[in-house]
Amino acid sequence: QVQLVESGGGLVQAGGSLRLSCAASGRTFSGYVTGWFRQAPGKEREFVACLNWHGGTFYADSVKGRFTISRDNASTVSLQMNSLKPEDTAIYYCAADDSQPMVVFVRGKLKNWGQGTQVTVSS
Repeated sequence: QVQLVESGGGLVQAGGSLRLSCAASGRTFSGYVTGWFRQAPGKEREFVACLNWHGGTFYADSVKGRFTISRDNASTVSLQMNSLKPEDTAIYYCAADDSQPMVVFVRGKLKNWGQGTQVTVSS
């Protein structure tokens, strides 16, 4: 079990950028796949991006080329979001799991979730 603390959400105009961070409380992400999901009002939660401990990454098609997931240090993973669009507006959730490969991680049935951070992109 790992406690996840997200930060960095906010309001930005279309075309702007935001950086989200996810910190593991009291431990590192060693051996974990860590990633981001989002849920817009009235929609189901969807996968955004993930990163494994060896540096491998995977992105949803909708964010590929605009978002970058990276490891800042052993306990923090960030999501750099550029060229934001109004349709990126959602609550963004960090998630982590030490028992699922990335191909399964994207399905979202994971052990550990953060509390969520709001991202709003105005047109």
